[in-house]
Amino acid sequence: KMRSLKNFFLYECLFTLSFWSSISLSVGNELSTSVSHYLPEDDSDNKMKSLPLLYKNSYKSRASFDWVVIQNTTESLSLSEIRNKDVNKLIALLSNFKKGSRLRYLTLSNISVDWIRFVKILQIAWHSSIEYFNINNMTQLSNIYHYNFNYSGSSMKALTVKKVLITCLYFSQDDLYKIFSDMNVEALTIAESEMLHMLCPSHDSPFKYLNFFKNDLTDLLFQGCETLIHLKEFILRRNKFKSLSKASLMTSHMKSLRSLDMSSNMLHHDGAEECCQWAGSLAELDLSSNQLTESVFECLPVNIERLDLQNNQIVRVPRGIVELQSLRELNLASNRLSDVPGCSGFPALAVLNIEANSILTPSTGFVESCERVGELRAGHNPFKCSCELRAFIRLQRRSGGQLWGWPAAYVCQYPDELRGTELKDFHVSELACNTALLLVTALLVTLVLVAVVAFLCIYLDAPWYVRMTWQWTQTKRRAWHGCPNEQETALQFHAFISYSARDSSWVTSELVPNLEKGEGCVRLCQHERDFIPGKSIVENIIDCIEKSYKLIFVLSPNFVQSEWCHYELYFAHHKVFSDNSDSLILILLEPIPPYIIPARYHKLKALMAKRTYLEWPKERSKHALFWANLRAAISINLPMADGNTYGECN
Repeated sequence: KMRSLKNFFLYECLFTLSFWSSISLSVGNELSTSVSHYLPEDDSDNKMKSLPLLYKNSYKSRASFDWVVIQNTTESLSLSEIRNKDVNKLIALLSNFKKGSRLRYLTLSNISVDWIRFVKILQIAWHSSIEYFNINNMTQLSNIYHYNFNYSGSSMKALTVKKVLITCLYFSQDDLYKIFSDMNVEALTIAESEMLHMLCPSHDSPFKYLNFFKNDLTDLLFQGCETLIHLKEFILRRNKFKSLSKASLMTSHMKSLRSLDMSSNMLHHDGAEECCQWAGSLAELDLSSNQLTESVFECLPVNIERLDLQNNQIVRVPRGIVELQSLRELNLASNRLSDVPGCSGFPALAVLNIEANSILTPSTGFVESCERVGELRAGHNPFKCSCELRAFIRLQRRSGGQLWGWPAAYVCQYPDELRGTELKDFHVSELACNTALLLVTALLVTLVLVAVVAFLCIYLDAPWYVRMTWQWTQTKRRAWHGCPNEQETALQFHAFISYSARDSSWVTSELVPNLEKGEGCVRLCQHERDFIPGKSIVENIIDCIEKSYKLIFVLSPNFVQSEWCHYELYFAHHKVFSDNSDSLILILLEPIPPYIIPARYHKLKALMAKRTYLEWPKERSKHALFWANLRAAISINLPMADGNTYGECN
């Protein structure tokens, strides 16, 4: 019975048990564990998979460990706590495992060794029956130099080296990396070892699996390397890669590559400025925990089947990207998505993960295009429970389990009164949703109408006209209540002159002298001369227009730029329509280009289009005819205070 052997193992010898399938040794002066820990608790005679054989040193004077040759009856051997002084004995031990022995698995842990002894260990293992060699926590003690390694005749299939510390700082990188790059094994792992680089194999390599987890590799790795033609799986997680385009070029000659893990690096992509060329065989790509934005969708393998973009800085999935026809699994969890991507660009998509983003309400287009997705993970988002969320909730009800993590991972975040409510418990009536839609529509229509009215008012200067009409009405009302008899006051002026102050020189030097001092004795109303002090300007304008038979407007580019001229034109136009008279006389002093006439002068445009106007001639010979026509237009006899009339000069 196995239990009967328990006390036997406490003696000072190492024993060889032919029926054990695995043996583990701890080498050193101190015991690392107890043999009894590995013995079965019952009385069965089950074989043990791993047993540490410990050497208890009974003689303090004994300075070295006498290695016992393990018979070739075990498949797995694990050795630990190996110091450089014991390595020669380790080499002697391993020399016993020639080809044909049962040993297939060898593990060395906590080993301190110099370069030449380490290479010899590898060389011996290479020509033994060992197929899987693991080295954990190794310290490299001495200088590294070139070694002609013999790779021929090996049974080795996989080498794993983890946590290597190199104490030598000055050595040729090629001497170190060439040993590993030209290995004729299918699987090579060098992890957690601060490795800076790796050489491209000098000939077509049998590598099918490479794992360089947690090193210091950069974008220079395997650039232009054409010998990794059999590589299928490549792990580069937790290194220092930065350029996604260079990573793609690294794979361009790896004709058999199926899986690439570049998670937890510093990858970014600058968009169309950088060219991407992935291996055509690449089907699985892990780019999680990098610095990628939505531009990553411009640099993806066309035949990708599984894509992991978790924990990046993606805000949206761009529309119009190249369709990924073969994509079956897409992970966009823990990004910055505010809306979920539609599935129309991924016809083969079966699994979509958009957990832990910033999605408030999945769009209707998303719900419709992703109904065929077998597994949808959208939990842990800050859902806004409103009418728009009903389609997303119906998706779960119709699919009967399509939403992974339902219902615990799907909780209302907004509004505050519903925070913490699971989506399965959120209900809203159809009437409430239709009412909200009606209110929104009414609000939009109101806003449009207000915007249209505001535009028309601004374009047609409606506020100005309303203000002027109000002032006209108020002035007329005050005149009526203050002195009703003035409403029938006789005309006092032949004409009221409206002009810009910039044209006053022509009015005072040409117009006024020729009409008032010439033939016909015309009496004109000028604002500088005839406005009554104490009255407002608007009241004076209205009063003078009311007391004038004709209204003369001196038109020029200066006229249309004057605000007061606009007032006078407006009141004059109002008088024409209210009195049904034909009292307007237009004098075109200078041509007015249509484009400089403001929109609010649409009345002036209409008047100039419908009425005949007098144009001031530049030729002096035509001035006499101009004045004659103007006098004829304003010819009328006005009563004077002495009984005479204006228009009959003495």
